[in-house]
Amino acid sequence: QVDLVESGGGSVQAGGSLTLSCVASKFLYGMGWFRQAPGEEREGVAAMDSRDTTVYADSVKGRFTISRDSSKTTLALQMNNLRPNDTGMYYCVADRFFSALWAGKGDYWGRGIQVTVSS
Repeated sequence: QVDLVESGGGSVQAGGSLTLSCVASKFLYGMGWFRQAPGEEREGVAAMDSRDTTVYADSVKGRFTISRDSSKTTLALQMNNLRPNDTGMYYCVADRFFSALWAGKGDYWGRGIQVTVSS
């Protein structure tokens, strides 16, 4: 069992910035962020493997940056130039297999943290 604990969400005006953090109870190869807006399907935002390979959703490229610390157990998501359609519940996810994680089938999920962007 791996526990994932998210922090750093909140409310911000459009154009603002937030940083999300996720601490894992142990190392896993892949870690990432998904989000879900009300009435919408969950979607991948960004993910990173332990070799620092990254993947981003097209909608956040150039605005969001994902990173992991040297222990590879803490994941961060720096979100800049936030837009109202970035609003949603953000979930940290981890899995031994990066492909499964990015497909939304990761084994371990955090409880989620709310991000609200107002216009």
